[in-house]
Amino acid sequence: MSTPQARAELRGWCGLGLLALAIAGVFALLLVLARVPYTNALFPWPVAFFHKGLIINVIFSFVVWFLSVFGALLSVAAHRITEGVHMGGALGRLALIAGYLSFPLIFVPALLDRGEASLNNYVPVIIDPVYYGGLAVLALGLLLAVVRFLSLFPNRTGPMEPVAVAAMSGSLIYILSLICFAVAWASQSGDEVNGDFNEKLFWGGGHVLQFLNVSVMLAGWYVLGGLALERPMMRPQLASLAQALLLAGALLGPLFYVLFDAFSFEQTQAFTNLQYLLAPPSLLAAVFVLRTLAAQAKAGPLPRGDAGFKCIWLSFIVFGIGGALGLFVDGADTRTPAHYHGMIGGATLVFMGLVFRFLLPLMGRAVYIGKRVSTLIHFYAWGQVLFSVGLFVAGGHGAPRKTAGGGHGLEAASAQIGLYVYGVGALLTVIGGVMFIWIAAAALLRRR
Repeated sequence: MSTPQARAELRGWCGLGLLALAIAGVFALLLVLARVPYTNALFPWPVAFFHKGLIINVIFSFVVWFLSVFGALLSVAAHRITEGVHMGGALGRLALIAGYLSFPLIFVPALLDRGEASLNNYVPVIIDPVYYGGLAVLALGLLLAVVRFLSLFPNRTGPMEPVAVAAMSGSLIYILSLICFAVAWASQSGDEVNGDFNEKLFWGGGHVLQFLNVSVMLAGWYVLGGLALERPMMRPQLASLAQALLLAGALLGPLFYVLFDAFSFEQTQAFTNLQYLLAPPSLLAAVFVLRTLAAQAKAGPLPRGDAGFKCIWLSFIVFGIGGALGLFVDGADTRTPAHYHGMIGGATLVFMGLVFRFLLPLMGRAVYIGKRVSTLIHFYAWGQVLFSVGLFVAGGHGAPRKTAGGGHGLEAASAQIGLYVYGVGALLTVIGGVMFIWIAAAALLRRR
C-alpha cells in the first residue's frame, strides 16, 4: 500500500464510510428535533419525515458503513495479492465514484414531500425512483470493486493470507446476495411497489448480507489480534475454515428460491433459520482467539492499552449479548432491534479498531492512541450494551418496534426503567460515534 494510488483508493473507501456515519448522525439529530414539541412551527418538515429520517439513519449507519469497510478490505487485499503492483485501477476508481454518487440519491428523497416510507427489514426503503436508483448505484459500485478483486486473483503473485481469503469469501457472498435480490425482484414483476413488495425484495438477500458482515468482522478479529499481540490470534487455516463455513451458509440463499415457492411461509422460515449458520464460524474464531489470549495471559501481561485489543474483547461482549438476545425475539416488539443492535454494535467496534490500528496507519495517517480513543471505544461499547438491554426489557413488556413514542402505555416500572436505560445507552453510543468520526476524519483529511 506504499504507492500514492493505493493509498488514495483506500482513503476513498475510508472517507466513504465516515461520510456515511456523519450523514446518519445528522439525520439522527433531525429525528430528535422532529419529536421536540413546537418545532413544526420552526422547520418545514417533509411529509412523514420521522419514518423517512429513520430509514436514512439505518441505511447509512448500517448498510453503507458496513459495505464501505468491505470496500476498504477489498482494496487492501487487491494490492496485497499483486504485491503492491497497482492493477485494475480504473475499476477501483469507478467503484468509488459510484459509491459517492449514490449518497445524494439515497438521502435527498427524505427531504422531499414525495415517496412513501417502507420500514421493511434489512434495507429499508423510501418508495421513490431516485432512492431505488441510489441503492442500485451503490450496489454497482461494490460489484465493480468485487469484479476488480476477482479479476486479479487468477494471476496473483502475492500470498493468499486471511485478509485475502476474507475478501474472496466476502466477494462471493456479495454476489450471492445480489442474485437473491435479482430473483426476488423478477418474481414480483408487475406487482404494486409497496411495503410488502420491499419486504419480499430484501428479505432473502438481506439475510445473505449478514454473512458478509460477519466475514469482514472475523477478518477484523484476525488483523487486530495480530497487531495487538504481535502474533496470530488463530491459525490461518482456521481463519480460512471460518470463512469457508460462512460462504457455505450463504450458498443456501439462492438455493431457497429453487427449493421453495417464492415468498412462501416455508421459504421465509428457511431464511430466518439461516441466521443460525452464523454461529459455528463465529464460535470457532472466538474459541481460538480466547485460547490464544489465555496463553498470552500466562506468558505475560495482555496489551490492554492497545485500541485493537480493546475493540476485540468489547466486541465479544456486545456481539455475544446481541446473539443471546436473538434467542428470544418474535419480530413484533423492541426485543428484535435489541438483538440486531447488539450484533451491529459488536461488528462496528471491530471496524472502528480496523480504522485506528490498520487502515489509517496503512495510509500513513496513524492517530495517537490515547485517552480520547480509549474513551470513545468504551462509550460506544457500553452504550450499545445499555441500549440493547434497555430495548429488550421494554420489548418484553410489549413496546412496539418501528414506532415513535414506543413507551406510551407501558405502566410496568421495569418497562419504564428499560426505556431510561435505553436512553442513556443511546446517548453514550452517540457520543462515542461522534468522537470516532471526528478523530478518524481529522486524520484522514490532514496532510500525511
